[in-house]
Amino acid sequence: MLRVSMAFATAAFFACATPWSFAWYFVWRLGAGIAGGVLMVLAAPTVLPHVPAARRGLAGGVIFTGVGLGIAASGTAVPALLHEGLVATWCGLGAIAAVLTLVAWNGWPRDSAPAAPPASVDRGAAPSSRRLRALYASYALDAFGLVPHMVFLVDFVARGLGRGLAAGGRYWVVFGIGAMLGPILAGALADQVGFGRAIRLAFLLQALAVGVLVVSVASGWLVVSSLVIGAFVPGMVPLTLGRVYELVPGDGLARTTAWSRATASFALGQAVAGYGLSFVYARTGDYALLFALGAVALALALAIDLAGNTTAAAKHGRRS
Repeated sequence: MLRVSMAFATAAFFACATPWSFAWYFVWRLGAGIAGGVLMVLAAPTVLPHVPAARRGLAGGVIFTGVGLGIAASGTAVPALLHEGLVATWCGLGAIAAVLTLVAWNGWPRDSAPAAPPASVDRGAAPSSRRLRALYASYALDAFGLVPHMVFLVDFVARGLGRGLAAGGRYWVVFGIGAMLGPILAGALADQVGFGRAIRLAFLLQALAVGVLVVSVASGWLVVSSLVIGAFVPGMVPLTLGRVYELVPGDGLARTTAWSRATASFALGQAVAGYGLSFVYARTGDYALLFALGAVALALALAIDLAGNTTAAAKHGRRS
């Protein structure tokens, strides 16, 4: 599945270089999104069972640094390729993807994952289910809260603040730098304090980083906000994956299923935010409102995670 997804995503770039029809483009972009989702769900669980438990936070961060590298590359390779036209841009991206696919083709683990000890059945299972549901909801809200930066940041700087596209591009580069550093730093933090605490700290920092743009658009705060949110766009992925591993002991299939549900929740949050915030902006033209809604979503994600874990812990204590 991993190899098929890499090959399909690569083919999709070349297919989009042929402007046949909207339906043709729609099918290939939809397929590319599915392939990306498969890679996001299966890549880390395929590798992480071969990594010692104490190093999984850092290892997950290294894996998802690729997402950050892609974001940073989009701010450099795409503008350069666009000078040669759209066809050349799609083909150039396809060539890059083809090279990376060949490099990774034989890099996946060839043997089975080390056998996990059988999971004991105890009364802690139900609270873990509650914590998982809280995690899914929080992860979806986290995705919602990231969209104002992912979709509107450059336009906000370029047109909303009247600073021009070049200035907007500079903040996107800052965003990309954060995306490159975020997964490793987040993974290292989780190895020190645990994934649950690291996720809650991440929700808080993101809410502050998005919310600050409601009250100030000074250059310094824009840099800080872009850097922090850029770091957590890919940085939340290893944190959430590690949290799933904490809440779902032993069974590889159960972990993969839980991780796929978390990824689907994130995708749903992004889709709702993409359409919803675009609708709000079309009606109001107010960027501050978009950032305010994002900050509220992130604060709500923190509240749900805290409530879910508190409720689960209390019920588990009474049963014990």
